[in-house]
Amino acid sequence: QVQLVESGGGLVQPGGSLRLSCAASGLFFNNFAMGWFRQAPGKEREFVAGITRTGEMRKYADSVKGRFTISRDNAKDTLYLQIVSLKPEDTAVYYCAARRDYSGSYYQRQSDYDYWGQGTQVTVSS
Repeated sequence: QVQLVESGGGLVQPGGSLRLSCAASGLFFNNFAMGWFRQAPGKEREFVAGITRTGEMRKYADSVKGRFTISRDNAKDTLYLQIVSLKPEDTAVYYCAARRDYSGSYYQRQSDYDYWGQGTQVTVSS
């Protein structure tokens, strides 16, 4: 059974940093493009960042460029999201997602992804 398990969320002050992790199991990780999405209170789930199978290319939403870094360690079957300079607007449940991929592309649409994690809460508040 495929499982994606996020961790690393928590309560932080504005300007703080977090590193989120997504541990994958039950799939051949190297054959999957990966992504991060988030859903803030009262809003729809939105794309945050995507990464290709080998990490050669990365894509970020405009709202997080320069502050968020997506990466992956294929030897550990793990996806990461490093976040700096957190803002209250970053408060959301963060989800990782996996898409079986044969082209080496990254993906931005929710419908592109095959599997989802349960989410981890990030709260940015003074």
